[in-house]
Amino acid sequence: MDLFEYQGKQYFARWEISVSPGGVADTVEEAVTQADRAGYPVVVKAQVQVGGRGKAGGIKLANNADEARHHAGNILGMDIKGHRVNRVWVEHASDIKHEYYASFTLDRAARLHLGMVSAKGGVEIEQVAEEDPSAIARLHIDPVQGLTEADARTLVEDAGLHEEARGGAVETLMKLYRCFVEGDADLVEINPLILTPEGQVHALDAKVSLDNNAMFRHPEWAEYAATEVLDERETLARSKGLQYIGLAGSVGIIANGAGLAMSTLDVVNQAGGQPANFLDVGGGASAEVMTNALEVINSDPNVRAIFINIFGGITRGEEVANGIVEALTRVQINSPIVIRIDGTNAEQGRAILKEHESDRLMSRPTMLDAARTVVELAARGARSA
Repeated sequence: MDLFEYQGKQYFARWEISVSPGGVADTVEEAVTQADRAGYPVVVKAQVQVGGRGKAGGIKLANNADEARHHAGNILGMDIKGHRVNRVWVEHASDIKHEYYASFTLDRAARLHLGMVSAKGGVEIEQVAEEDPSAIARLHIDPVQGLTEADARTLVEDAGLHEEARGGAVETLMKLYRCFVEGDADLVEINPLILTPEGQVHALDAKVSLDNNAMFRHPEWAEYAATEVLDERETLARSKGLQYIGLAGSVGIIANGAGLAMSTLDVVNQAGGQPANFLDVGGGASAEVMTNALEVINSDPNVRAIFINIFGGITRGEEVANGIVEALTRVQINSPIVIRIDGTNAEQGRAILKEHESDRLMSRPTMLDAARTVVELAARGARSA
């Protein structure tokens, strides 16, 4: 669950990370009230979960109430890369001496936490990684041991932060890591982390992505869920209890288990295709579950072929196959489907699928075979009506 900037800053404040005083507003007059409270000059910032706000005119400096009113009126209702601005964050403007970058996330491949710090803040970190990868200091952290002050100091020194910023940066990193771990986040990012002329280190922006699987521990997250931006397929999937993330490709993916779903994305990429989504149906693959999953995938007009990748454990292969066959009688599918079943009673499952094979439904014995077939089908043709 991705938070808006204002929510991220409120989240940071729980761990005493220094942020600018400010408030959120969804009307022009409320924006002026928040500006008066924060103290001029202020910055009026569009609250959308997409980059490029500044270039789009979504971040403006206001020196008085009239300017705050003018900018809020222009920004509220603005469309930024397809995202409508319904709220603005109004905060006291900060003087900036230097801009840095800091983040913590999970390196799933290494099964470790990853801390990153750079002296090149204020620009997209992906751009820095591409143009000057050596400008980013990286440190893997054992989740059991956690981040030590010595670790934080190493990150700051390796990144080449200015001497006057290092003490404050180390302190901020320690707090940010606590926010990452204790706050059950997948990502916490400050860009830019600034040094003021007075020598203070301060979070000027906040990017926080929370782990939905930890929601049971955080009843207070309900307020975030109420403002979460979901597309119609994500909303549909959530209503059916499915884990779904939309992507930009043409190969729809259904798998049971997050690990297998991630591997399926990888093998589709390996075969030269582009996944259209991540969809985890969980431990089972009953007719009802498969029907729900296919309805979600089928609603994506970019999908040209569907890859169903199921590993039978407690759920046996023949049960999986029967569930898929039954689901296909309930949903009118627009794209060809390639299925790979492995695990318990996989042979029986494949035999059932073979009886129903056609040019729109086919089974393959391995992940790579299935991936190659589905990528070829996706490249080939249009969806049926």
